[in-house]
Amino acid sequence: MSPGEPSLPTPLSHRVPDLAAMELLLAVARLGSLGRAARELGVSQPAASGRIRSMERQLGVTLVERSPRGSRLTEAGVLVTDWSRRIVEAAEAFDAGARALRGQRDSRLRVAASMTIAEYLLPGWLVALQAERPGTAVSLQAGNSAAVARSLLDGSADLGFVEGTAMPEGLDGVVIRRDRLVVVTAPGHPWARRRRPVDAAELASTPLILREEGSGTRQVLDAALAPYGGLALPLLELSSTTAVKAAAVSGAGPSVLSELAVGEEVGARRLVPVEVAGVELRRDLRAVWPVGPAPVGPGRDLLGLTRER
Repeated sequence: MSPGEPSLPTPLSHRVPDLAAMELLLAVARLGSLGRAARELGVSQPAASGRIRSMERQLGVTLVERSPRGSRLTEAGVLVTDWSRRIVEAAEAFDAGARALRGQRDSRLRVAASMTIAEYLLPGWLVALQAERPGTAVSLQAGNSAAVARSLLDGSADLGFVEGTAMPEGLDGVVIRRDRLVVVTAPGHPWARRRRPVDAAELASTPLILREEGSGTRQVLDAALAPYGGLALPLLELSSTTAVKAAAVSGAGPSVLSELAVGEEVGARRLVPVEVAGVELRRDLRAVWPVGPAPVGPGRDLLGLTRER
């Protein structure tokens, strides 16, 4: 250190005994015996003696005088005990406050999810979460992937689920499973009867019933068909998976939807899957949260329930 340069203060943790030592000193003062204090706190007597000696070395004063009749505080020990009591009481208040904050956090979970996940995956996850955490109130906002990202970034949601090609800016997350998009149409549409696949260029040039811009489905389609001139002007542009599916079932035209969303309709032959060649229509489903630590409490528990088994 250069002459005249101010010395840095010693960190407080090196100058102040730890809480365990203070609690032991308080027990000795109350019980009049190091042995009884050790038993009350669940430590061995040698360990308790070592803790008091370490505290005395740290402070540079003798705190406890030991004799066959028990342990007695010195004058310095009485003073340090009084200070310790205030610190331990403050630590107990701190701990109670922290528990209250955790309880408040764990009593609710605000989830934002894109439409497909909200409609076809989240209900089962939330039923399982309710069984694990019956005291947690869960609220759900459903919207497109862009809306989910906004809710997380403005603090109105704790955990989100999105579909798409990339991680939204400002968020961290993890892929929870992979999803496949399928081209579907009503049984009366010419594509339902054709024997050869629809190629990527034809799909790109055909007006489709689509979700709105900002949805995960639309992002995947835009990226996949960009090399073929991009998507044609939509036949219909609707804001929910249910509306897109209903329009396709009515015979309005072909659409592209998650296979999660059309299983029942395909099984009942209300929709027919159309084979497509030359383009990969797969996407990642992600759990997301603002950049930083992963969710804790009920958010962490819900995240654990989402992994595909």
